[in-house]
Amino acid sequence: MTWSIGPLTREEVPEAVAVMLTGSLAPADEHPEDPERYWAATLATRERGGEVLVARDASGVVGVVELMILPHFQHTGGWCAELESFFVRPDRRSQGVGAALLAEAEERAARAGCYRIQLTSRNVRTDAHRFYRRHGFDQGSQGFKKALTGPSGDGDGYADRGGGDEQQR
Repeated sequence: MTWSIGPLTREEVPEAVAVMLTGSLAPADEHPEDPERYWAATLATRERGGEVLVARDASGVVGVVELMILPHFQHTGGWCAELESFFVRPDRRSQGVGAALLAEAEERAARAGCYRIQLTSRNVRTDAHRFYRRHGFDQGSQGFKKALTGPSGDGDGYADRGGGDEQQR
């Protein structure tokens, strides 16, 4: 199977969202009918030095990962890479698509001067955990999340959108 890896285009947003929904543990939090919100998030990620990467084959988008680049207070303000929204379409799993996306993200993080690449993965995603370990990730930390409401209390926060439930996400 042949695929290519590169930045998400505006036209590919609906396909990338569809791929994300194939693996989301909280699909009710997503709004595929509003692709402009996803595109705005992509542009914001780029403004901060990151990228939303997609894997494409003849059928279209088959995988997606968001690479965020951020400075850390620790490591003397060193740069860190964070992976989010890492999904591969079910019919393309175990074919190297995820490994190719991960390799591209790692290469970009290294070029950006990052000292570390990290991610979180829900406890129920045991297959994903095996994948990350196979690719050199160490499960040396325990992650915690807390749902927050929007600053105006208007229901625009993560908690108000159904977030924060470990069984859902």
